[in-house]
Amino acid sequence: MYRKEIKVIDCTIRDGGLMNKWQFSDEFVKAVYDGLEEAGVDYMEIGYISSESAFSRDEVGPWKFCDNKDLKRIVGDKKGNLKLSAMADIGRIDLDDIPPASESLLDMIRVACYVHQVDKAIALAEHCMDKGYETTINLMAVSKVNETELDEALGDIAKSRVPIFYIVDSFGSLYSEHIEHYARKYKKALAGKTLGIHAHNNMQLAMSNTVTAIIEDCNYLDATILGMGRGAGNCPLEILIAFLKNPKYRLLPILDVIQNYVGPLQKEIDWGYHIPYLITGALNEHPRSAISWMNSDEKDDFVKFMKSMHDYELLD
Repeated sequence: MYRKEIKVIDCTIRDGGLMNKWQFSDEFVKAVYDGLEEAGVDYMEIGYISSESAFSRDEVGPWKFCDNKDLKRIVGDKKGNLKLSAMADIGRIDLDDIPPASESLLDMIRVACYVHQVDKAIALAEHCMDKGYETTINLMAVSKVNETELDEALGDIAKSRVPIFYIVDSFGSLYSEHIEHYARKYKKALAGKTLGIHAHNNMQLAMSNTVTAIIEDCNYLDATILGMGRGAGNCPLEILIAFLKNPKYRLLPILDVIQNYVGPLQKEIDWGYHIPYLITGALNEHPRSAISWMNSDEKDDFVKFMKSMHDYELLD
């Protein structure tokens, strides 16, 4: 059960912010930070690092940008052992927007990309490495990528300096057999690199898929408190911590954050397992249509939603 190489990355604010445009109070973000610190979690992905030319501060909260002044309000002058991460999307960040790591409270920048953007992702990630950051590349929507494209992308990643590469189940559509396939394929193509897993929970498989990834030697594990994340959410951090049985991690501080902060917020923001998210996951489709449906007056008309999906006959 215990493997010292394993690192746990909490994505509650970054992924959960997709459900409320990162409009979290400082009290909420600090409670998450303090809870993760006390729980011994390795990284907190506190948001995105983005260009202000790509997003308006009138529409999104500060955790879409992760400016140092905002980070300092949460962590103060002296950070503890919990490292801070931010995600950068290709096309939504300029190289000049990334300060040297010596001038930032961020420790890691994770670069998210689609398969046709791998060359740009490598360039951005290596730029971040040169500025002193830890980096990963997270290849999104792999369930939509054909094997030839994936082989080409892995060949480019193998030649890069980027040390960590992620299996990302963006649509929550993968089963354990798929995770096993990708982990073994990535491991064979990327000798010497570390693998990670980021799982969504559309079909209630995020935790089991994460366990499969652990078995297949993935050592960077993403999770969120109470599964808070886009649509159906993610692998629940509290279940992962309980499963790992690693003495460095503590469950009680996470439960405290759930009881006092994340649980009450779920009454306002409707993430987690719902039938529309199941349908998009089963059809291997982006959850945007389900999220839109969940925000409509017809959210409980599952039959109508399923019939609105162009491939619904596959499940009929």
